[in-house]
Amino acid sequence: MNEDFDWVAASGRRAKGKRPEYFDDPALDRLYSTVFALAAEVSALRERQDTVERLLDAKGTINREDIETYQPDRAAGEERGLATRAYVSRIMRGFQQHVEAMEAEDPPIMEIVEKLARE
Repeated sequence: MNEDFDWVAASGRRAKGKRPEYFDDPALDRLYSTVFALAAEVSALRERQDTVERLLDAKGTINREDIETYQPDRAAGEERGLATRAYVSRIMRGFQQHVEAMEAEDPPIMEIVEKLARE
């Protein structure tokens, strides 16, 4: 890691442009932003843990340099990709269920038109 880089200052920088708003309450936008930032950190930790486990299986003992320089092979990369997709799916499950419920509640427009035409 670059020891001269100020991570705290970098994290406090504002992005250019207006922050996107998805909800009526700005507190919800901030909450979701925080939750997704934490989810990204957990994902990075899971990947690092996977690295440690693979190195320990292969070598029996490791040091920090082993962890920092580890390059997963194709099979490990594919396993990590599947694990990450499953992790994101679990996080997004509530949103997905809400979208599916909204889609299911609306009858097709043609059914409504035909019903009105019969009346």
